[in-house]
Amino acid sequence: MNPMKPMLDAREQRGQSIALNFGWVQRVDDNFYKVHSQSREAEYDVQSGEFGWMCSCPDSRYRNQKCKHIWAVEISWTLRKRVEESVIIQPVSVSNCPKCGSESIKKHGVRHNKHAALQRWECKACGYWFTMNLGFEGMHATPEIITSAMQIYFTGVSFRGVRDFLKLRGAEFSQQSVWNWVNKYTRLMENYLEQIRPQLGDTWRTDEMYVKFRGNKRLLFGMMDDQTRFRIAEMVSEHKGTSDVRPMFREAEARAGKRPKVLISDGASNFANANQREWWSRFRDQRTVHIADIRLGGQVHNNKMERQNGEWRDREKVMRSLKREDSPVLGGMTIFHNYVRPHMGLNGMTPAEAAGIRIEGENRCLTIIQNAANVEESRKFAD
Repeated sequence: MNPMKPMLDAREQRGQSIALNFGWVQRVDDNFYKVHSQSREAEYDVQSGEFGWMCSCPDSRYRNQKCKHIWAVEISWTLRKRVEESVIIQPVSVSNCPKCGSESIKKHGVRHNKHAALQRWECKACGYWFTMNLGFEGMHATPEIITSAMQIYFTGVSFRGVRDFLKLRGAEFSQQSVWNWVNKYTRLMENYLEQIRPQLGDTWRTDEMYVKFRGNKRLLFGMMDDQTRFRIAEMVSEHKGTSDVRPMFREAEARAGKRPKVLISDGASNFANANQREWWSRFRDQRTVHIADIRLGGQVHNNKMERQNGEWRDREKVMRSLKREDSPVLGGMTIFHNYVRPHMGLNGMTPAEAAGIRIEGENRCLTIIQNAANVEESRKFAD
């Protein structure tokens, strides 16, 4: 391995920390930036010239290296472009008939259930009656109760804990009801979100962690984007170094629509074998560099991936054990991490926002479910 590669990776990581620190990269114009020093109260000038970006710091001027301040400018520019080109998922509003698409609709009474009163609508064009309880038709609980319960559950609270919380709010539902909500709406959101492609960086990380399934230890392999913390793919297997993780590599490539330029992992041989077969042998023009010589306190480490694994460990400890390998809890955790939970390392953005997917509305889960149900409804009428 190139001995300079860890140092280059360290500069990129520090540049990323600067770029994600609010106000530390100030754009004067397209060719001139002011970048705050990471170690002291000072600013450096980063300017675009005939031979690319140049910085006024010693690392750039005297060592002729691509310094962390230039990395910060490039990463900041990339994030800004992603925000400008974001896929925006907005809350669904009552504006037209879900059957024929006509905007000629009118209110037609109220339907009551145990927990809420729902406005009914009538389409004057086709006579179709409907409620805008989109995605929650026939449910005894309100959308707010269901989405709140799911978000509380994925923060690490048990099903019984969620049930007790709802009871304090005056809504009595069993823990089985909470499980049914998680199972139903996780599947719905997964089917919708997998059609939306995130804008990911060129450095990815992968790692594994032990998870219990019916009391038996299994390994949960995961892959994330280094820059946005977006969890790209995962798979469950039995062995650490001998499991074939190529299906996860293929899933990640299909999800992102590209391969990474750099892959960071531990020294497990299956990661090296998968990279060799999937991203090295097949593509001789632009092969993926694999960095496996990582250390906890070294310049190249896998702390970001370990931190993400910690979220899954917190959830799994409360459950004690998952029931099956295709459990919706795993998919729900991925959705909660990518689209709902703000990340301190991303300056309060979610990984999806950093990857160019913006979910609008105060209740992100509700917005996703409404749009997913709207797509399902449109397909039903199309058929």
